[in-house]
Amino acid sequence: MATDPFESEALSFLDALYRTALRMTRSEAEAEDLVQETYIRAFRFRAQFTPGTNLKAWLFRILTNTFINEYRRKAARPDTTELDDASEAYMQQVSEAVAADEDTAAYVEELEGRIDEVAEKFRTTLLLDVEGFSYKEIAEMLEIPIGTVMSRLHRGRKILQRRLYDVARDRGIVAARAMPRPAD
Repeated sequence: MATDPFESEALSFLDALYRTALRMTRSEAEAEDLVQETYIRAFRFRAQFTPGTNLKAWLFRILTNTFINEYRRKAARPDTTELDDASEAYMQQVSEAVAADEDTAAYVEELEGRIDEVAEKFRTTLLLDVEGFSYKEIAEMLEIPIGTVMSRLHRGRKILQRRLYDVARDRGIVAARAMPRPAD
C-alpha cells in the first residue's frame, strides 16, 4: 500500500505543532484539540497547498489562525469550566508534580509561568521564531508586516529576559550585584 507523500510530510510536523500549540493554549487537552483541528483543516483544504512550497509554514499558519479564531470565539462567550476538565487538569498537575523532584517541578512551573505572562502577541511570535521560521514566514502566518515581527521579537525577548532574570535572582542563580537586571 503506497503512502500519500502529503500525509507523510504533514504528519512529520506533529511534534513541532503540538509543542507550539501547548505553549499557545497552556493546556494539553486544548493543544491536542488545536493540533487535531489543524490537521483536519490541512487535509480538507490540501488542494489549496502548492506542492514544492513550505508545508511546515502552511501548517503553522493553519495552527496559528485556528488558535486566534478560537481565542476570539472564547472571548465572545462567558467563561465556563466543566467539572471533568477541572478534574483531568488537576490530576495531570498532581501526577507531574509527583513524577518530578519538588524543587525542579517548582522551578519549571515558575519558568513556564513567566513565559506564559508574556503577552499573547509576543509569545506567539517568539514560539514561531523558536520553531525556526524566518521573519518572512512568521509575517505571512500572522498576517503582519516583517517590521512588526522584528519589533515583537525584540520586545518579547526583552520582556522574557527580564522575567527569567527575576526567577534566576530569586533562586540565587545570579547575584544581584554581580549581574544587574536587564534594562527595560
